[in-house]
Amino acid sequence: MKDNETIAQFLKITKLPFEINYDGNVIYYENSDGYWFKREFDSNGKKTYYEDFTGYWVKREFDSDGNQTFFENSDGSIIDYRPKTTITWEEISEKFGIDPDKLKIKNKGS
Repeated sequence: MKDNETIAQFLKITKLPFEINYDGNVIYYENSDGYWFKREFDSNGKKTYYEDFTGYWVKREFDSDGNQTFFENSDGSIIDYRPKTTITWEEISEKFGIDPDKLKIKNKGS
């Protein structure tokens, strides 16, 4: 595919609108006005990615209960509710093979 070529153009499809469905979801749509979008879904049918002809995109992640835990878009918005991993001082020293008594935290802002 060429950089500015749509999927319908690449496939030489002239009858529009054109769409691709997978597992009951529209994952690609294109019409004759140049409008197109593509989407991705997780195994639970939750939309995890969206992108359109303007360059706008959205990424999402969900937990096992279907709750949104992460959101990011091309406008720079980020919402992150993913669980944070904690690591102990001992785990850090073991990971890097350093005596824990010799580890120091340096604040680059000071």
